[in-house]
Amino acid sequence: MSGARAEARVLKLTLHDELVGYLTGFGNGQNILVFDQAYRSNPARPTFSLVTHPNFPNAGKLLAEPWVKKQRLHPVLSNLLPEGALKEFVAGSLKIHPDNEFPMFAWLGEDLPGAIVAQVVEPDDIPAELLGAFGSPRPVRFKRPSGARKFSLAGVQMKFSMKAKDGRFNLASPGELGDWIIKTPSTTHRYVPQNEFTAMSLARSVGIDVPEIRLVELDDLESLPDISLPAETQAFAIRRFDREGGNRVHMEDFAQILVKYPHEKYGAANYEQIGKVIYAYSGDPLRDIQEYAKRLLVNILLGNGDAHLKNWSMLYKDRFTPGLSPAYDIVTTCAYIEDEHETALNLAKTKSWRVIDYAHFERWAKQVGVPWRAVRPQLADVLDRARATWRDQLKDLPMHDPHKRVLTRHWASLTEDFRIS
Repeated sequence: MSGARAEARVLKLTLHDELVGYLTGFGNGQNILVFDQAYRSNPARPTFSLVTHPNFPNAGKLLAEPWVKKQRLHPVLSNLLPEGALKEFVAGSLKIHPDNEFPMFAWLGEDLPGAIVAQVVEPDDIPAELLGAFGSPRPVRFKRPSGARKFSLAGVQMKFSMKAKDGRFNLASPGELGDWIIKTPSTTHRYVPQNEFTAMSLARSVGIDVPEIRLVELDDLESLPDISLPAETQAFAIRRFDREGGNRVHMEDFAQILVKYPHEKYGAANYEQIGKVIYAYSGDPLRDIQEYAKRLLVNILLGNGDAHLKNWSMLYKDRFTPGLSPAYDIVTTCAYIEDEHETALNLAKTKSWRVIDYAHFERWAKQVGVPWRAVRPQLADVLDRARATWRDQLKDLPMHDPHKRVLTRHWASLTEDFRIS
């Protein structure tokens, strides 16, 4: 064992109170996840990731081999960490580089997305056989930082896991489960909370599965860190669908499922690949692929160019079987990006929503393997409802008026198949 790997810190990973394995972080930045033998051999084990599901190809081999990475964690774990401004905030709080993900994972491990829990293992409690497999490095204690909430950062848009109580929202404390995600106003784009609330409301009105959403006053948010905020008064709140009755519900996004890092969320896959996974592995494949197709159309209708890999997820309600999660992060992005006219990923070999029509969706369905006759009526229903109601609804929704004008112009720019006029 070289001197650079002389020290080791260990996290115990559990899923619904069942030991999954141990994640060891070494002094040289190397991270190694080793799965527990009892978990590996249990055919009824709770699903850690779809790639480890017993029905997934090579799952046994993946579980038998250590997952070894440097600085960043394996994508299944790395994607559980925040992105962008919030990741910078956490890194600043811990006084580490944003790519040094092990201490970040340790700090956030008790309220991660989904049901995975990462707990610090004290040096005396680390299994001897684990350290022996790595050449007996010296175990050291992970020290939690103090004053983490005092770090100030001008973020693009920050989001926090918060607990609702008596009409107010408090930042979830260590060991406490947040039941809402709160997104504060952006420092670079105006009225993003109102934009997202409007887009999500319109999506729900045409039958999309959307969690409870609210616009909340900033004055109702307590114990927020010292972050820079614009002169706006409202934040966007969405109820966490990975929390139910005070318990965790496991989930993972498609960057995790396809084993891609967050920076690969735009170019590493297409909407056909996501559809194939949903149709092949969902516990309710027809319902979920129809819902997925409707959301693809709704994102186009709403001018959302940001429906990337991390904005689609699978939920494991029974701890084992994957199903498409409710919709989230639907925003009319064309209100902020001049002349934006593209989807985040390819659909039938194009991203341009100015050319996408029913024929593109039919080619998409053929690639996924779902009968077109099962998809076409679903799309037509969404379109009929949008054409009948969206213009009137938009008048009463809180989207900024200039953004409403952009959205209505966008509707007129779509192909004849999908134009709302």
